[in-house]
Amino acid sequence: MEDTPTFGGPIVWRPTKEHIEQSNLKRFMDRHGIKSYDELMRRSTDDFGWFWDDIIRNEFKLKFDRPYDKIVDLSRGTPFPKWCVGGEMNIVTNLLDRYKGTDLDSRIAIKYENEEGDARTLTYAQLRTEVNKTANALRELGLAKGDAIGVFMPLTPECAIAMLAIIKIGGMFLPLFSGFGAGAVASRLADADAKALFTCDCFPRRGKNVDMLAIANEAAANVSTLEHMIVHQRGVGVSPARTDLQDARAGRPSHVKAHSWNEIVDRQSPESPTARTSAEDVMMIIYTSGTTGKPKGAVHTHCGFPIKGAQDMYHGLDIHPDETLWWTTDIGWMMGPWLIYGTLLIGATMMLYDGALDHPGADRLWELVAKHKVTALGISPTLIRALLRHGEGPVKKHDLTSLRKFASTGEPWNPVPWLWLFEVVGNSKLPIINYSGGTEISGG
Repeated sequence: MEDTPTFGGPIVWRPTKEHIEQSNLKRFMDRHGIKSYDELMRRSTDDFGWFWDDIIRNEFKLKFDRPYDKIVDLSRGTPFPKWCVGGEMNIVTNLLDRYKGTDLDSRIAIKYENEEGDARTLTYAQLRTEVNKTANALRELGLAKGDAIGVFMPLTPECAIAMLAIIKIGGMFLPLFSGFGAGAVASRLADADAKALFTCDCFPRRGKNVDMLAIANEAAANVSTLEHMIVHQRGVGVSPARTDLQDARAGRPSHVKAHSWNEIVDRQSPESPTARTSAEDVMMIIYTSGTTGKPKGAVHTHCGFPIKGAQDMYHGLDIHPDETLWWTTDIGWMMGPWLIYGTLLIGATMMLYDGALDHPGADRLWELVAKHKVTALGISPTLIRALLRHGEGPVKKHDLTSLRKFASTGEPWNPVPWLWLFEVVGNSKLPIINYSGGTEISGG
């Protein structure tokens, strides 16, 4: 690697003919007789109704309770489209329900590990069962279609389960960054008139416990609409497990009823109906990372964010059903929900990790990639800048041959970390796919 590398030099990676022929995008182009990327761009933008209708019907074969009459209505102007007009579809039908009884039931949906090294997996069938039980628990509490419910948790399987259960009952999912303080959590819950909140008692970071429940309790005191808090009791880290529910919630406000996840969810039936919703019903409000003024919620629908995000993943990152995608993210950043929606819609596997990426050693990231046979790794340039300071040693300790590609988003690259990732980690053989977009537009 040069001492002072710059961008704008020779191209360092090109796809092989085999890469191109086996790509999801090339198969889409062949199916429509499209001969070049320029032609694809022209057709997909000149007639985006055709493009998205084909994505929904043929590429992803999405199931609707009632088929839409028209793919898009632009009568209010291009900035204000209505999609899947007249259609009824709850996205959970297409993320989980449609796979029941198929070969996909036995495929791993989630690979998970926490900072302490505890690992587990959930198949598609197991995930669906847990989502059904959690949805039944929400209904037992009187929560229903249209209710806003927050998720203030690290990116664990329970976080994904809570998210999907909220959407399954027709609720509005509010993802909240796990590192927020009480004020930031409260302002977002209050803005959406949230009725319930999922959280956990604590989580480990660098060998110490973060008291998440104390933050949630403080936030809840300032949200008058909040009625219920569902607490996943993890009991992890250096402190004893919180087993006494009342002692653990000494700071809980009186207007909020506290429930143990382990009690209220575990007793539920494994079967649960998915609420029938309009394709344009709100299923998620995710707050942008703006730093000034009131939090700004981006409103997303069943036929919006999940499909756009999955299309980016399928065509832009070329994720196939046999792959494991790990994006180092949080549920409060759009890449968290994006990871969950996209992998499930494609039928692939997501990797979730709850912990610091350089603890207990600088090789933690690479250890996890090797252990869980990650094929696609999504990172930020800042993370690579931090890791390259440790040199090649932590990378070379591990077998990273499962990797097929890297992806990045969130900020621009500079040449040194980009080339270090490409040359040292990828052995100059793997592409780095830059993903640019935003919370408001569901991706890129």
